[in-house]
Amino acid sequence: MRVERQTVDLSAYPDLVVIYLGMRVRRPRGLAYLVGLGPQIQKSWKAQPDGLLLHENVIWSLIPPHVGMRQYWRDLDSLERWTRSEPHRRWWQDFLKDSGGTGFWHEAYFMSGGAEAIYDDMSAATGFARFAPTRPARGAVFSARRRAGRGAALTAAPVIPEQAYYGDGDGDEAESSDRGGVRAD
Repeated sequence: MRVERQTVDLSAYPDLVVIYLGMRVRRPRGLAYLVGLGPQIQKSWKAQPDGLLLHENVIWSLIPPHVGMRQYWRDLDSLERWTRSEPHRRWWQDFLKDSGGTGFWHEAYFMSGGAEAIYDDMSAATGFARFAPTRPARGAVFSARRRAGRGAALTAAPVIPEQAYYGDGDGDEAESSDRGGVRAD
């Protein structure tokens, strides 16, 4: 008996964005941070933010704990508006102050072409960073929109502007943080 093969018609989603996100425990306190954030994340996507087409949970590894999600968004504008709204905005601001013993990453893929990624306080290379060189997320590559080649114009104010995050505002490339990862976006 032959395998039934199917494909999809994505013509109604010309600006589709698929994003993979992950959080990896780096230190013992990271497990508590991760477990505490889980229910909040679940509540946020179950609220059906505008533009979110599908959310799926993913377990990358059990040892060390490394979990995440895959999300399908109608377009980058919808995704970006959600990331700049509550509670996501607060989570991101808190994480950028203290990663809680975890590392975070995302990779985004665009129907119209291109991809972008960020790796924050990751203790081990993940995804693209396993085969491509990494560099500090400064200046032209500070924001996801600019890394994706979608222009500098944001649809919403950044969670933390680059000048406020780094304190110098010069946008020049600098060394990554002393905790082993580039932290930005």
